[in-house]
Amino acid sequence: TLPTAGRLRPMRKGSHGRQPTRTVARVAASTALGGMLVLTSLARFVLRHRLLVCLFWLAALIGGVAASGKAISRLTLDFSLPGQPGFETEKQLLATYGNSSNQGTTIISVTSPTGSVTAAQPAVDGVFSAVQQQFPQYRVVWSGNVPAEARSRFTTSDGRTTYGLVLDRFADSFTFKFAYQTTKPLLDQQAKASGLQIATTGYNELSAGNSSDSNQGPSLLAETLFGAGMAFLVLLFVFASFMAFVPLVVAAVSIMATFICLLALTYVTDVSFIVQFLVSLVGLGVAIDYSLLLVTRWREELAHGRPNGEAVVEAVRTAGHAVVASAGTVAISLVALVVVPVPFLRSMGLGGLLIPIVSCVVVLTLLPAVLGSIGPRVDWPRIRHEDRASKGWSAWAAMVYRRRWLAAGVGVLLIAALVLPVLGIRIGLARTDALASKGPAVTSLAQLRSGGVPAGVVTPLEVLVKGEGSGAAAAEVARRAQRVDGIAFAAAPADPTWNKGGTSVVAVVPVEETVDLQRAVVVERLQKAVGDVPGVVGIVGNGATVRDYSKAVFGHFPEVIALIALITFVLLVRAFRSLLLPLKAVLLNVLSVAATFGFVVLFWQRGYGSEHIFSIRSTGAVTFWLPVIIFAFLFGLSMDYEVFILTRMREEYDRSGSTRTAVVQGLGRTGRLVTCAALILFLAFIALAGSPGTDIKVLATALGVGILIDATIIRALMVPALVSLLGRWNWWLPAWLARPLRVEPSDAVVELPHQREEQRDAAPVP
Repeated sequence: TLPTAGRLRPMRKGSHGRQPTRTVARVAASTALGGMLVLTSLARFVLRHRLLVCLFWLAALIGGVAASGKAISRLTLDFSLPGQPGFETEKQLLATYGNSSNQGTTIISVTSPTGSVTAAQPAVDGVFSAVQQQFPQYRVVWSGNVPAEARSRFTTSDGRTTYGLVLDRFADSFTFKFAYQTTKPLLDQQAKASGLQIATTGYNELSAGNSSDSNQGPSLLAETLFGAGMAFLVLLFVFASFMAFVPLVVAAVSIMATFICLLALTYVTDVSFIVQFLVSLVGLGVAIDYSLLLVTRWREELAHGRPNGEAVVEAVRTAGHAVVASAGTVAISLVALVVVPVPFLRSMGLGGLLIPIVSCVVVLTLLPAVLGSIGPRVDWPRIRHEDRASKGWSAWAAMVYRRRWLAAGVGVLLIAALVLPVLGIRIGLARTDALASKGPAVTSLAQLRSGGVPAGVVTPLEVLVKGEGSGAAAAEVARRAQRVDGIAFAAAPADPTWNKGGTSVVAVVPVEETVDLQRAVVVERLQKAVGDVPGVVGIVGNGATVRDYSKAVFGHFPEVIALIALITFVLLVRAFRSLLLPLKAVLLNVLSVAATFGFVVLFWQRGYGSEHIFSIRSTGAVTFWLPVIIFAFLFGLSMDYEVFILTRMREEYDRSGSTRTAVVQGLGRTGRLVTCAALILFLAFIALAGSPGTDIKVLATALGVGILIDATIIRALMVPALVSLLGRWNWWLPAWLARPLRVEPSDAVVELPHQREEQRDAAPVP
């Protein structure tokens, strides 16, 4: 007899004269000698010392609250690209001048309310000179400090408006204020004194959104509380008892403990400011997901008649195994970011790595201590019971098994429809149209464009020239640049602020915004045109940065994908004791992430929905650093659900020797759990989407929708369909592969006639 769903079920011999579960004894031996023995020992240790464990994590919670503020203050804004030509040129530019167009450009427009602005040129010069004198940390270029032949390019076609560019200094802290903010009082004063109409615009100001306050938006605490509140409602549905509070407590401890580790990491390496959002919101979702899995299994074991202590041990032994495997896949997908030669991406990988590791440790220690002490009293009233698999999910799994070819075909068509838009993805920065839809900055830019000012004025380029005679060389660069296709005009200001330390800088305005790779090709043309001018160091600007980031990030993207896939495959082979299940899991995860990128292209790049939901027009491109981050996080997070489902399917197969039982019972036991876990993560990411800034919104919606795609099309449809199609080969692990991985091999046992009859039965297995 073999235990199935908590009962003893007789097994009959078939025509082969042997039990279909020869591997069960080997499984028991393997787990007894392997990781599950460690988990069992850990659970018993925690139960013996549960008071000390709870006190330890209480201290971690208090310490994390104290450490979080310090950790956040130590996060950095570093977006450096060591070794890339644009970044290396900008380093020299910043060292000499302290500012650059790549740090931000504020456009100051001056309009005459009575007639031609040329007649008011002395007053106009007074405005820009005042900015230059009062704010020497900036460089200013306008019609008054460029050669005569370039002056007309700073005036609109109607002659009523002129403009100038203010190049910002290096952003070195979270309290940094851009030029459009610091110059506002002076410009207001100048407007009153001169009678001219003065306004500002620019990429950074537009990026602040539909308000001039760049700090506008929900706080990190508010976002986390919103996510926690939504998660609590889902947990109430799942548990229908006061147990819904327990995963939230575990998540709070996990988040605060992660901030302690994050603070320590900041003393070892720079960590990106984006990590604080990931620790709070991804940490919230991951810790709750792991808790949900463990508590559900604990309730199941209680329903099968185990004493509370043994139920906790069994839950840790079985569900804890899935938690460890899930945390491992998430950690692997994030640590693989270290192969990308971009410091802030590496820091996000290292910072994000802390989330699953700390969550796993907290869930496997604090949660068993709580369940072993007050668990049964908290789990009241017990409206929902776990003594049998979900009828709805079992019926769905049985239907998918029966119509497996149709289910697999539908899943492939749905995924293909979402993946196809990826072919049109553009890498770069969001267009200015997508940054804000109203406000003074939008109005000012629209006025300039209607007056014939090129769109590329928001993303100017600079050419750095160094050496003796740099002024003459700069003039030659300006002449050549104006003949380049895609360049509107160029100017070499004679102002001392543009000529320092034996260097000179040439301002270049492209025809179009250089915010994506297609438009940034003008940088390559410019480099070819001026590269042989003596003393030319390089080109700086948004277009150059887009090209540098694309080369640095996507030049190594295949290595990132290959490394994540390989290590995840090896880990899952050990977890599932199978060759095909891990291979299928990795391939489906790649398809799931590709489908998410398709959504990003449709929703954000093409704008099918972004304007209606977020009042943001189509971005025209996906910011260059987002695809790598989305892939790394989503690959790991979505693999959680694969591990949850397939671990239970493997367990059910080892008990019954039937693929149909594995599919029906496995999905019946985990379907509701995976759906609710995905919903919790989705709500956490929706909270993150409330942050100001288009890039954070793109990241949040991509992760949220990606989780839903994965939990529905992939895990609820394609996984059971493909497991059903592969049959006995799901469970095969040849000895030659099992030996180096130190696990027991698994035979592809032919299922017996009574089992094939059972498989033709449409009713779910009780």
